[in-house]
Amino acid sequence: MTVRSAAVLLYRRRDGLEVWIAHMGGPFWARKDEGAWSLPKGIVESGDLGDELSAARREFAEEIGTPAPDADYVPLGEFRGSGKTIVVFAAESEFEPDAIVSNTFELEWPPRSGRRQEFPEVDDARWFALDEARLKLTKAQRPILDALLALLGEDAETR
Repeated sequence: MTVRSAAVLLYRRRDGLEVWIAHMGGPFWARKDEGAWSLPKGIVESGDLGDELSAARREFAEEIGTPAPDADYVPLGEFRGSGKTIVVFAAESEFEPDAIVSNTFELEWPPRSGRRQEFPEVDDARWFALDEARLKLTKAQRPILDALLALLGEDAETR
């Protein structure tokens, strides 16, 4: 069975379109930048079925440390990648948290050391212009930006 995740994609219009994305935490991603960012997202639990927006907002709060902003969320679509389906909800917002305080996960690190360490799921999150976000997002999530442009009635040449 395919894992199902729910995500929030916040966007705003400044000099151009910007999106809010998060850098994945942990030792594997620590020195990576391009392809190491993601939408704040998480697993849709069995109790979330039928209310995936609530799941997306809950996961946003867990990964960013601040509740997802009150906004008009619009279903953006479902996207496949890395063995899971991500259902995405987009909203325009001027979101500016005071800090990023992610939930954590435990991992044996270094590998085979017997030593368990705790790492944040997200170690950074911020606004990026669309072109820069396209480079930073994992390859599987890049089509989400095209869906956002389509939703807004824009294309890469007109923004």
